[in-house]
Amino acid sequence: MKARFNVTFETITHESAEQGDFADSGLVASQVSLKEAVSYLGDFADSADSYPASRNSPPRWFTNTTYQENYSTGEVESRSLHIPPSITPSSRLRLARYFGLEVR
Repeated sequence: MKARFNVTFETITHESAEQGDFADSGLVASQVSLKEAVSYLGDFADSADSYPASRNSPPRWFTNTTYQENYSTGEVESRSLHIPPSITPSSRLRLARYFGLEVR
């Protein structure tokens, strides 16, 4: 069985940032293929939950912190691709390299 990935979002507004919280958050896609998950992420990630990624600390998720920005309102949506536990550390590091993140 192929691994299935989840993609989540978080929206921040000026008001929510002042309160130290998100204006909205939730699920974009559940149990999708890696190809679909990457497309929901916007084919780009600029951060991961572990930095730098390494064999001792393989990432569990990748985030595109500026998936969508509304310059007139200041609202910013970020999206995160969550890696299922069945994915090996080596494959997690390959994903980090794919996104151009530092791997040691």
